[in-house]
Amino acid sequence: MGNRGHVAERRKTRPAVLGGAIAVVVGGAGFGAYALFGGGAAAEDGTRTASAQQAEEVRTGPLSATEVTATAERFLAAWQSGKVSEAAAVTDDPKAATALLTGYAKDARVKDVTLTAGPRTGDKVPFSVKGTVSYKGLGKPLAYDSALTVVRRAGDGAPRVDWRPSVVHPDLKDGDRLVTGEAGTPPVKALDRNGGELTTAKYPSLGTVLDGLREKYGEKAGGEAGVELRVVRGKASEKAKLSDKTLLELSEGTPGTVKTTLDPSLQAAAEAQVARKARASVVALRASTGEILAVANSSHGFNTAFQGSLAPGSTMKVVTASMLLEKGLAAMDEKHPCPKYFSYGGWKFQNLDKFQIKDGTFKASFARSCNTAFISQAPELEDDDLTEQAQQVFGLGRNDWQVGVPTFDGAVPVQSKAPMAASLIGQGGVRMNPLNMASVSATVRAGVFHQPYLVSPEVDGRKLATASRTLSADALAQLRELMAYTATAGTAAEAMAGVSGEIGAKTGSAEVDGQKKPNGWFTAYRGDLAAAGVVQEGGHGGSTAGPLVAALLKSGG
Repeated sequence: MGNRGHVAERRKTRPAVLGGAIAVVVGGAGFGAYALFGGGAAAEDGTRTASAQQAEEVRTGPLSATEVTATAERFLAAWQSGKVSEAAAVTDDPKAATALLTGYAKDARVKDVTLTAGPRTGDKVPFSVKGTVSYKGLGKPLAYDSALTVVRRAGDGAPRVDWRPSVVHPDLKDGDRLVTGEAGTPPVKALDRNGGELTTAKYPSLGTVLDGLREKYGEKAGGEAGVELRVVRGKASEKAKLSDKTLLELSEGTPGTVKTTLDPSLQAAAEAQVARKARASVVALRASTGEILAVANSSHGFNTAFQGSLAPGSTMKVVTASMLLEKGLAAMDEKHPCPKYFSYGGWKFQNLDKFQIKDGTFKASFARSCNTAFISQAPELEDDDLTEQAQQVFGLGRNDWQVGVPTFDGAVPVQSKAPMAASLIGQGGVRMNPLNMASVSATVRAGVFHQPYLVSPEVDGRKLATASRTLSADALAQLRELMAYTATAGTAAEAMAGVSGEIGAKTGSAEVDGQKKPNGWFTAYRGDLAAAGVVQEGGHGGSTAGPLVAALLKSGG
């Protein structure tokens, strides 16, 4: 009863909740005001006797509102007042929480922290962070939003903060750290191909690109480092090719200059196009050289256009068709099977809406994106045939592109039986992104693989990747005709309407477990401009990614 009386006393001192917000405020001399959650469960949970705890059964079932808010209160109050061990004890991973929260003050040099929690949503509590970053006489205010989730701890079911680095800052991943000091890498001033400055204010998609340019060229471009708060990536993030990220500049460094291949008008067009769709990404290339002219993503936190690893669906049929043509397993104007179903390796494959083409040609099957026309050839192939075609002709899946910023270069692993058959239509283990698929169209248009690049190799003397061979002249001519027919009379015709000149295209839809709609893909070229895009969970590529890519092709013409 004494404990409950103490809780009641505390309640009397609590100010009113304003606008649904929950404030946690710490004064200079200590705790100035308590978090506003209600229920008093925090005190009860923190002051129960050992005998009461032993007698209590393991807690199970959904968390109550009081458990969530009280746990959040204890964590935020302890963190804010600098009581790291107390804050860490309220999490389900005290060791990891202690390390990161200690570094928040010691390495990131954040002080005078004020945490303001917002209204709870289920087990999640959002909160804002305000503080000051100080370093050798320099200081700047820091403000950002974060969130925490409360879970039941394994064993006793006690409510605890589900510990993740993103609780401390949303940009942090496992192994990452926040550090304030002299930047290890000087800033860079990135320029477009015409000499104009590239900024995120003008081109919101370029944040990750600019980070990558700084990481690679900061030391070489002649600049001097400033003082900043930044995310220093750990091993897991480095493996995912994530660059260090500047969060706050306390003093500006002197930037060096790096010129890119980006075209300002095409980049602006790409930004406008992805803004029309959620989770959209596009890339445009100059087919004859590999110069990257535009790159844009709806979401700016991760560069899906360059680093995404997604099943490309039927756009992969461009690569597969080139292989079948060279092997004599298909010919443009010859009859080719397109049944409703085809079984291989224990899997039963079918076409969209179970369509079939009776007595049709390979040209008709390609233009309508008939899955079984490709799957039916699986019995005639070796397990590594598609892998070799992708690597040797299209330069894919070798992890050797030197673009100037981090990229994922596609993956076409050697598979067998049903997964091998699925890879023929861009499923199975095949993984690509818009950069890879724009390069595929560029290779068809140019007749030879030119490794895409964002910074000229002349800047730093790096060696660009090359393909070991080109398509046979006959296969190349047929492949161009297949893509041209698809662009004018096949699944890409609606999107490509109004795109004039020498054109070619291929649509794709990639099923993903757990998604209601497939990812929509589109790759195409017009003259010397090649482009590709994906709209995740968008549906069919012709109606989702297609208009975005076609708009870029028109803009570049």
